Amino acid sequence: MIGYPNKKKTLPPVNDPAISKAGRGMSLEDDLNKTNSFYLDVDRAVIFKKPTPIQVVGVSYPSRNKAKITEAYYRQASTTDYNGVYKGLPIDFEAKETVNKTSFPLAKLHKHQLDHLINVNRHGAIAFLLIRFSSLNETYLIMVELLLKFIKDNDRQSIPYDWIKKEGIIIPYSLTPPVDYLTALDKLFTKGVTRNEEK
Repeated sequence: MIGYPNKKKTLPPVNDPAISKAGRGMSLEDDLNKTNSFYLDVDRAVIFKKPTPIQVVGVSYPSRNKAKITEAYYRQASTTDYNGVYKGLPIDFEAKETVNKTSFPLAKLHKHQLDHLINVNRHGAIAFLLIRFSSLNETYLIMVELLLKFIKDNDRQSIPYDWIKKEGIIIPYSLTPPVDYLTALDKLFTKGVTRNEEK
């Protein structure tokens, strides 16, 4: 069981049979991991999902060669999901999914994640948010500068789908790779978008 210290909320073990295997294959995370493997295979970029550090506090030993973690806690709040290098530049982004068809709830993007995107962007990294509307089967890329401008100009708890569709760039689904966000970035930079244009 994995949970945060002093909180009752816990996550089920990774090998919990209650977690549907059918749903996992269509997740944004799964598609991004396949995409990043493809980028690495064709030597286009080196981008990985960051592991979340945990502290193990309980282990069961049913037999000598089979240890099983029974209790663990997240050591600290994680930053963003993915980072790496593309065209000699650092790249850092967060990936989120929503079943909502009309907006993306900002509560899904935690303050420490947004702060991290702001910080790495200030130091020259390509920083952005990927949002998948799973009910619509659409994935969008939003540069952190645009995201900050929206938050600054609007007193809302969510980003409207129409705004995301207009300001973001849609990433068409393909088999290889499933979420080709680097091509989306290339299109943005070709249009003259810079990493720090809103400063």
